[in-house]
Amino acid sequence: MAINADKPQLWKADISESVDLFNSWFMNFAPKAYRETRIETTRDVEKSLELTKDLTAITAEVLKAYPGVLPTLRMATCPPLARDRLIGLAYANKNLVLKMELGVIPLRMPAENLKKNLESISKIISKMLDHDIFPWLEAGKSATDAERHRASTIVADRLCGAVSDPIIRNAQERRQLAYIKEHLEKKGYQHKAHPADQPITSMEPGTFSFRMNIVVGDDHKVNIPVDAVIQPKVLHRSRLPLLVEAKSAGDFTNTNKRRKEEAIKISQLRKKYGNDTQFILFLCGYFDSGYLGYEAAEGIDWVWEHRIDDLDKFGL
Repeated sequence: MAINADKPQLWKADISESVDLFNSWFMNFAPKAYRETRIETTRDVEKSLELTKDLTAITAEVLKAYPGVLPTLRMATCPPLARDRLIGLAYANKNLVLKMELGVIPLRMPAENLKKNLESISKIISKMLDHDIFPWLEAGKSATDAERHRASTIVADRLCGAVSDPIIRNAQERRQLAYIKEHLEKKGYQHKAHPADQPITSMEPGTFSFRMNIVVGDDHKVNIPVDAVIQPKVLHRSRLPLLVEAKSAGDFTNTNKRRKEEAIKISQLRKKYGNDTQFILFLCGYFDSGYLGYEAAEGIDWVWEHRIDDLDKFGL
């Protein structure tokens, strides 16, 4: 029996309450999450300035030795360069740039080709450096500590601005999982990691785990990441635990773009474990009736964060 998916008469009120809950959290805690990330990113930028001698030594040799400085250098230009824009301007190898963004150099790239690409990248970045942020470059003098810190903060803001949505989303996910943990532990459940080499049906009764990979497929095995896996104290006949996907959203647009992800997941899970598979959503934020209707049609139920006690209705 569905808990919320079959009650469209309640959706409108739930949507409003969910939006209010997300907005309240965002106003009170999102700035803190952003500030903490910016402080850490500022330190990384200062380190990149040190490695490039305050941007006076952006050379192929430096990029090869410290490829991880590339994201900082892209945000140090005027205008800041998106990854693909840099690849186009420098006629650079895309795989090389993607690897550098992760802090490594491709091992199999021929040395001469690597040197040519790195020289081209360094030339573009050096030419486009934002001298308004780095006044010491135009003045031809050494940067002061104050100038360096100010410039690092500006570049860190640019870096954080480019990934602000993931920063907020990750902070919100951590909060949602902490709320689930608190709710389950009050009911006597134990947070316990399940061995990766053991089937989920062998999970101990009355335990739960976070961020588990559930194996699906027979000939071609695939890991399906699941945010929370909860094994009821009284086992279901199938011995399958409850699978929970924590989802939050700060606007209605992105949820409708991502709604097919859950449909694909439940299809793969049911193909492997049967129709008794319980895969539900834990929702907070902007999820409209179009999104809810789509998920309900796919056989996916949900629990609203503002009514977490509905979790108990799934046999917990």
